[in-house]
Amino acid sequence: MDIRTVGVIGAGTMGNGIAHVFAKNGYNVVLVDVEQRFIDRGLQTIGKNLEREVAKNKLTSEQRDLALGRITGTVDRKRLADSDFVVEAASERFEIKAELFRDLDTICRPEVLFSSNTSSISITKLAAVTGRPDKVIGMHFFNPVPVMKLVEVIRGLATSNETFAAVKALAEKLEKTPVEVNDAPGFVSNRVLMPLLNEAMYAVMEGVATAEAVDEVFKLGMAHPMGPLTLADFIGLDVCLDIMRVMQSGLGDPKYRPCPLLIKMVDAGWLGRKSGRGFYQY
Repeated sequence: MDIRTVGVIGAGTMGNGIAHVFAKNGYNVVLVDVEQRFIDRGLQTIGKNLEREVAKNKLTSEQRDLALGRITGTVDRKRLADSDFVVEAASERFEIKAELFRDLDTICRPEVLFSSNTSSISITKLAAVTGRPDKVIGMHFFNPVPVMKLVEVIRGLATSNETFAAVKALAEKLEKTPVEVNDAPGFVSNRVLMPLLNEAMYAVMEGVATAEAVDEVFKLGMAHPMGPLTLADFIGLDVCLDIMRVMQSGLGDPKYRPCPLLIKMVDAGWLGRKSGRGFYQY
């Protein structure tokens, strides 16, 4: 399979990071979002992050300019028709992703593979809304995408061995480390991580310790580079809540019940770093 042009849907934190990595590694990228301001903000972030790599002597100025020149931003989803591979990085809601996959199925050539950067939603369910379920797979990157090496490559029930092999090879070309995972709510990373973050929130809610104290215990006692509540703020508390709800619904176990404090903070618009306030103020 010859992949030259990659479609990336969503220019937010994950989407612009994914576009950055593909463009840096020589792929043409069509970056799609619903409003031009999101595209502009995503391209600005990519420019800043590439400039940071130049400052650290990881890229030359020429390589930075070539990477930026490979990215085309657009609000017209039909521009994805020329893509040889598509990565969806839209909001973590099944209805949004399902509508995108149905549309992609009519826009893209029959042989084009579709991947989702979802952190918890069923690849099997997403694949089932298309006419090519064997060509749909999960490609879960980690934030910040240009830095983090891991990619969870998630097989849906119908994902073919050929699709898996192609996406594994693609991840390796991006200088990432692909890890094979089967489709289940939260996959491996979030099935293990999110209950940890959720329990840390319960510790704060129940007055066991402050957020600062909980984080200090994990940094000093478990050698975590950042504490669980700092990490939750970094991920986005709304994203954490969405993932917990997917796991609670999909696994039916009360241990995945979102902490009431998390729900209250998201209701207040305290979403973490991106909103300026979460467990900490930014």
